[in-house]
Amino acid sequence: MRTVVDTERPKRAVVVGGGYIGLEMAEALILRGLEVSLVERGEQVMGTLDPDMGALVSGAVAEAGVQLHLGESLEAFEVAGGRVAAVVTGKRTLPADIVILGLGVRPNTDLAARAGIPLGVRDALRVNDRMQTGVSGIWAAGDCAESFHLVSRRPVHIALGTIANKQGRVAGINLGGGYATFPGVVGTAVSKICKWEVARTGLQEREIRDLGLEYVAAAIKSTTRAGYYPNAGPITVKTLAEKGSGRLLGAQIVGIEGAAKRIDIFATALHAGMSVQDMINLDLSYAPPYSNAWDPVLIAVRQADRAVREGG
Repeated sequence: MRTVVDTERPKRAVVVGGGYIGLEMAEALILRGLEVSLVERGEQVMGTLDPDMGALVSGAVAEAGVQLHLGESLEAFEVAGGRVAAVVTGKRTLPADIVILGLGVRPNTDLAARAGIPLGVRDALRVNDRMQTGVSGIWAAGDCAESFHLVSRRPVHIALGTIANKQGRVAGINLGGGYATFPGVVGTAVSKICKWEVARTGLQEREIRDLGLEYVAAAIKSTTRAGYYPNAGPITVKTLAEKGSGRLLGAQIVGIEGAAKRIDIFATALHAGMSVQDMINLDLSYAPPYSNAWDPVLIAVRQADRAVREGG
């Protein structure tokens, strides 16, 4: 694709799919000077975020110069001279010199199923914590394998390189005669769209409702550095916690440089089974170039704790 952009100099690009890959490709093409349209059949980009946080990302994408077409499905391609000329949705025709499909992935497990290996969520290979499948001598790791979600306590399929690497290490140790286990995941992911950073971990509101849990949601706005420090910029942090217990269930972050990696604090807390009350007095680092004296993470969990104490 880079060779095509360099040699053929396309002017108009259409990206189909508003997930991580689609958004990152849209950014790359905008930076190369193309006119970029993005088609997403859902009502928001980044469907792994709650709608309110997804709206912030949509705003950031539009601000970067991408023309967003939400709630539209790909229907066809128009072709001229053996090359794509346009993308047809249910609402419009978008001229295009180059088209990127970022439609997500599903496990390619047909062969495994025919071999009698049990499948699980989204037809991913069902594995135990040693990455063994249901057939003796067969192991699985990576994008075709299930994981165990440490918050929902249910099997999930999440196709991310971080998970694949950890699972592969565990499978390799066990295959080599050692002993290792992979306890599970909390669904942590980050991305960047031009100057904006996006991060999430744990469960979304929709997933929490599907589990039948009662919860509170709290969102705060702060700055990535001390407000008086140069290049301080906006950060929005949303925290989800269980009613009554205050157990942390998930978190989402949208902001400029310095925002996204704060999600790792929440991810660590989820692995530890912490409540928002437990997190309030975490001894996080502080210096004006990096944070306010009260880090946005701590402000967010204080707000969530208040909502828990007030009963939501």
